[in-house]
Amino acid sequence: MSNWQPSATLDALRRRAAIIDQIRTFFRQREVLEVETPSLSAAAVSDPHLFPFVCDYVPEGGGSAQPLYLHTSPEYPMKRLLAAGSGPIWQLAKVFRNGESGRRHNPEFSMLEWYRPDFDHHQLMDEVDELVRQILGSAPARRVTYAALFAQQLGVDIHTCQQEELAALGRSHCSFDGQLDRDGWLNLLFSHCIEPTLIEPTLVYAFPVSQAALARVVDGDDQAPSAARFELFIDGMELANGYYELSDADEQLRRFEADQLQRQSLGRPVLPIDLHLVDALRSGLPDCAGVALGVDRLVMLALGASRIDQVVAFTLERA
Repeated sequence: MSNWQPSATLDALRRRAAIIDQIRTFFRQREVLEVETPSLSAAAVSDPHLFPFVCDYVPEGGGSAQPLYLHTSPEYPMKRLLAAGSGPIWQLAKVFRNGESGRRHNPEFSMLEWYRPDFDHHQLMDEVDELVRQILGSAPARRVTYAALFAQQLGVDIHTCQQEELAALGRSHCSFDGQLDRDGWLNLLFSHCIEPTLIEPTLVYAFPVSQAALARVVDGDDQAPSAARFELFIDGMELANGYYELSDADEQLRRFEADQLQRQSLGRPVLPIDLHLVDALRSGLPDCAGVALGVDRLVMLALGASRIDQVVAFTLERA
């Protein structure tokens, strides 16, 4: 049977277009500049759990091929724009993640990403909530710390528990008998036991310091220092991931190098570090918060769709 026709109905695509128009209006009214950045980069994301697509650029007329990476997020070049003095910016980009395919995943998907100078993560949570409520007509999101969810759902204090206790919970609740480090057990328990229960809009914040990624570490969000990071969940699905952005170039480089060591330990290829970003941070990134939001998932929620192929024209299977 031929798969030439779109997977989504034309009505769904029209409704998707209307939602994107709402998003554009939201930022226009707030005087946030829409930008475009390249999809190809000479460097790659450092996250050990993301797998970028690699392609070769071959100069016309011959020459050595140069490996380039399709971006998994427009974050790095957008931060370079911020360091250059752009002010508040947003982008709706196609992004690419190898190996991600399923009911809620397609290896090519649409990401809304925006950055707000002079915002911290709490102020950005307000704006994320406002945008999502406008699109979905949903109630205000409740806010809860990462540690509080573990205490409520699993009866464990992540600040004081030992790794062996997390491992026992993982084996008991997730039927997993492998070996993981502390963050591995936390991630397993969160994804299997906590995330599916977050049906109503929920903003989770104060992640463990070890999961800071590109976020600052702050005091005051929890009883211990925590990552200034948040995630939005609706209907048991992650919708957005935001940070009070790290601006220390040396610390960013240290985290990139730690990611590379973890890649090696997992038997994954070491990828080029984006030194342009490090140089931009060194020149001065304004105090800012940023967030990435999955547009396809937002449209799924708005349309009551259960699969991503119901809201995009052509998934991988029909490419």
